[in-house]
Amino acid sequence: MAGFGLLKRLVGGGERRHSEPRVRAPMATRVLVVDDSATIRAVLGKMLGQDGYEVIKAADGESALALARDERPGLVFLDIVLPGLSGFEVLRTLRHEPDTRHIPIVMISGNVQATEQFYVQRYGADDFMKKPFGRGEVFERIRQLVLAGRLPARAPVEQALPPAGVSQAEWDAIPDIAMPDEAHQVSAPSRSPDDPARTD
Repeated sequence: MAGFGLLKRLVGGGERRHSEPRVRAPMATRVLVVDDSATIRAVLGKMLGQDGYEVIKAADGESALALARDERPGLVFLDIVLPGLSGFEVLRTLRHEPDTRHIPIVMISGNVQATEQFYVQRYGADDFMKKPFGRGEVFERIRQLVLAGRLPARAPVEQALPPAGVSQAEWDAIPDIAMPDEAHQVSAPSRSPDDPARTD
């Protein structure tokens, strides 16, 4: 995505207008959600599943790379701060491999410092989403990818059902706002201004 559009949204100017038509990727588009917070994985997975996407999940960078290589998702939501390989390292690896370099990737983080670092270094992600986020923000990221030609557009279809193995009650119990677990709240690590390569 163009740097201006990303900067506009980071300062609060990129809200979707209600008069704009809803634009979505095709039903059953496989989406890889990568976050070490079980809550974020569950909530983002529910949001995407309710809109008809097929969701696969990873809790760390190594698992994310394996799933991206094996499952070939149509879209990746990738947290920046992960155990083991950071989101930036996963992003760089996916962008360098011929079979995965074309996959649209939306980076997500609640760390303002990481947000700034992402914008400055521009590692090749398509977009950025800041935690906490709601349903509208998630679908706006997808909408922008469709409008940019990074994802195909969906024709109008019926409402999606819960994924296999999940009851309607369990599905309904997952909240609609993605907040990280308390155990996953991290403060921004201190670093020298002369250390732009640090990615955690």
